Amino acid sequence: MEKAPEKPKPEAVRGEEAERIKREVLGIGDRRKHHARKATRLQSHAKDPESHHRLYRFRFYPTEEQAEQLERTFGACRWVYNEGLALRSEAWERHRVNVGFAETCRALTGWKRAEERAWLKDVSSTVLQQSLRHLDQAFGRFFKGRAKYPRRKKKGRSRDSATYVRTGFKWVEDPERPGTGLITLAKQSEPLDIRWSRALPAGVVPVRLSVTRDRAGRYFVSTLVEERIAPLPAAFVPGTREPKAVGLDVGLASLVTLDDGTKFDHPRLLKRYAEKLARLQRELHRKVKGSRNREKVKEKIGRLYALIRDVRRDMLDQLTTRLVRENQVLVVEDLSVATLTRAARGKGRRRKAKLNQAILDASWGELVRLLRYKCEWYGRELVFVDRFFPSTRRCSACHALGPKMDVSVREWTCAECGATHDRDVNAAVNLRDEGLRLLAAA
Repeated sequence: MEKAPEKPKPEAVRGEEAERIKREVLGIGDRRKHHARKATRLQSHAKDPESHHRLYRFRFYPTEEQAEQLERTFGACRWVYNEGLALRSEAWERHRVNVGFAETCRALTGWKRAEERAWLKDVSSTVLQQSLRHLDQAFGRFFKGRAKYPRRKKKGRSRDSATYVRTGFKWVEDPERPGTGLITLAKQSEPLDIRWSRALPAGVVPVRLSVTRDRAGRYFVSTLVEERIAPLPAAFVPGTREPKAVGLDVGLASLVTLDDGTKFDHPRLLKRYAEKLARLQRELHRKVKGSRNREKVKEKIGRLYALIRDVRRDMLDQLTTRLVRENQVLVVEDLSVATLTRAARGKGRRRKAKLNQAILDASWGELVRLLRYKCEWYGRELVFVDRFFPSTRRCSACHALGPKMDVSVREWTCAECGATHDRDVNAAVNLRDEGLRLLAAA
């Protein structure tokens, strides 16, 4: 049976016709002011190759005036993002014209000049341009096949955030406490009341700031700085010059199991707070939509989820820091969390749904992300073993393959050599050996 011929891909409109459509139909202004400006050489802001970008997150308490201004900023960022998305979608679907970041920035100038949108002038232009930059990055991930098509942002569903570049904030370092100081955002007259839980690198100006508000109503400022991080001393096996290697098997019975038999418990935070979450959800559905009481219950749910998120983040941060400090080579399986947590369908879907929830509660992806950048910072080797490597079924003593096992089987005996294995410890040993083999062959 012959395949149906593929439909030809629509060709993009380019050249003078595309410029005319952008100007006359889409309302995107020309680059006249840039033509009249004297050409100057751009200053490079490339990162020092010996330094790393590091993010420091602090909580702050805004005044009533600052909170109102930030509320307008969050709303304006959402509106500009959605308008930029609509403009780019319409340009391609109706006119086959590609619109990029530069064109959306020129369109932003036109939006701000309209009388009905004068409120956009109350927000820093750099913040709105960064919102369009985030939209452009979302399209970049879509074109590379790493994400879905960008969707509109909605209040209450999307995170409240605003990004300030160096021209959008003022930083004054405290000479008595280096690394701390005063941060004043654009369009605000007073500095933020920040709780400096730790100091930034002394004498370094933040590259970028991100102000966020979570579902619990807490405000945070995340400062991105360039910092030189000294690698840790090499970790060797005691009494030898052999690098100390560890195999990490992530699971649900235990969050992480090491090849020496050490196990780190899975906190199961969602299960721990399941009853309280269910009670609050029932209480939420009994409230009248739009009422103040409903908002109070939503705030309680937000605070509870914030507690779960904070406890999980702190636990993973401490665990990964300990693993990186104690070992020179770390070996982990290259799992696809998105594939493992696909939607459950058909028979056994309830059990699969519970399994998906447990995997997401364990945050395997976040665990690997933390290990990846910490190993890069501190000079450690992180080796990924193929996800199809039979680490669980393979006997770590004789390397014979056993039968496929259900998740409920925690121990098994090798039919070839008679060795009895703990499922997770055996997998961690196999991962360590395979990771060392891959590292030697590289």
